[in-house]
Amino acid sequence: MASLTLDIARKILDAALAKAVEKKFKPLVITILDARGAVKVTAAQDGTSLMRAEIAHGKAWGALAMGMGSRALFQRAQEQAYFIDAVNTIAQGRLIPVPGGVLIQDGGTLLGAIGVSGDTSDNDEICAIAGIEAAGLKANPG
Repeated sequence: MASLTLDIARKILDAALAKAVEKKFKPLVITILDARGAVKVTAAQDGTSLMRAEIAHGKAWGALAMGMGSRALFQRAQEQAYFIDAVNTIAQGRLIPVPGGVLIQDGGTLLGAIGVSGDTSDNDEICAIAGIEAAGLKANPG
C-alpha cells in the first residue's frame, strides 16, 4: 500500500470508535491525516466537548510533523520542555504533545497519523492503536 486511502481511513475510524464503545469511554473525536497532513476523515461522537476536534487534529498533526507519536512527544516535553515549547511556537500552537496521536505505518512506510481526543490520553491512544491494527497496519505511538 503506497498511500492511505479513504476506505482504509474509514476502517481505522470505525474500529477506533468501536473500541471506544466497547470500553465505554467518554465521547471521542477522531481525525485521520494522510502522510502529507491532509485530513482523510474526522468524526465526532455525540456529546463531545467543543475543542476536541482541534485537539485530535493537533495530536495527529504533531505526530506527523515531528515523525514520532504523541506519547514520545509527551515524554520529550517532560525531558525537554523548552524544546517542545519552541517547536510549538514555530508550529503556531498546532502541536498537542500528549498521548493519542499515533503514526500509521505499512511496514516501514509512513501512511499518516490518527489523533483521538475525548477521554484520558491513555484511553485515546488505546482507541487509535485498535483502529490502526484492525486495518492490518502498524501503529507507532512512540
